[in-house]
Amino acid sequence: MDSNIPEIANTTGLSEEQTQEFLGLYKRVLELIGEDPSREGLIKTPERVVKSLRFLTQGYRQDPAAVLKAATFREDYQQMVIVRDIDFFSMCEHHMLPFFGKVHVGYIPNKYITGLSKIPRVVDIFSRRLQVQERLTTQIKECIQQALNPFGVIVVIEARHMCMQMRGVEKQNSITTTSDFTGAFSDKRTRDEFLNLIENRHS
Repeated sequence: MDSNIPEIANTTGLSEEQTQEFLGLYKRVLELIGEDPSREGLIKTPERVVKSLRFLTQGYRQDPAAVLKAATFREDYQQMVIVRDIDFFSMCEHHMLPFFGKVHVGYIPNKYITGLSKIPRVVDIFSRRLQVQERLTTQIKECIQQALNPFGVIVVIEARHMCMQMRGVEKQNSITTTSDFTGAFSDKRTRDEFLNLIENRHS
């Protein structure tokens, strides 16, 4: 057994048996693509990949609704709350390549608000899973709606996908935009107010 396995297991939260299996799989991947996993630059690559993948998928082991509810406060404010330009990184579930960009979230409180830092935390939790952008958009919206029961929620995501830029059609400047909303944001005037605010953020 690799002498580093207990340390890797402790760092990643995997069992030693799971760690051993992960390392063996990634070593085999290196062999299958034509590399020598015993050469100096690759000796620790399986270990690094295991640690990296566990970090990038830690959202599976976290509860986003609990994050919101842990910092919920009663407040009579009933105007729009916007948290915009939330940076995120995720991995496309089709090719396991990164996609990344900005998330913009708005909600209209119904007696309760949440700590502003909790909304980016929710974005992080859902994005650190294998994802498609459309589902990521809806999951963030539904989590906020269910946890806070506001008058409405809107989520817009703008992202670049490495599966389009590095392979396939190889269109380096393409940006994908998705949106989803509930409640008060079904009203075009309310939705337009939100969209105007995020579109004018650099003016």
